[in-house]
Amino acid sequence: QMQLVESGGGLVQAGGSLRLSCAASGRTFSSYAMGWFRQPPGKEREFVAQISWSGGSTYYADSVKGRFTISRDNAKNAVYLQMNSLKPEDTAVYYCAATRRIRRVTASYEYDYWGQGTQVTVSS
Repeated sequence: QMQLVESGGGLVQAGGSLRLSCAASGRTFSSYAMGWFRQPPGKEREFVAQISWSGGSTYYADSVKGRFTISRDNAKNAVYLQMNSLKPEDTAVYYCAATRRIRRVTASYEYDYWGQGTQVTVSS
């Protein structure tokens, strides 16, 4: 089992920034690729970003490309999501997730472990 705990969510004005963190425990963190997903109110969960186990490869949804940056620190068992130029449509519960798959994966069912989520609200 791997436990994932997100933090860093909150209320921010449009154009502002937030940095989400996800702390991992219980498994060899560096063996897993990590992803961020989000679920806007009344909508399906959607892929946001993915980072490879080494941190050498990243992939983003078109909706956040150029504004969000995913990173990881394997020494600290942590993954981060830096969110800049936030928009009201970024309002959602944000989840981090872990997958053993080495290829690019954007479907939630391909992730093995999930955190409980952290709320991000962007006001206009």
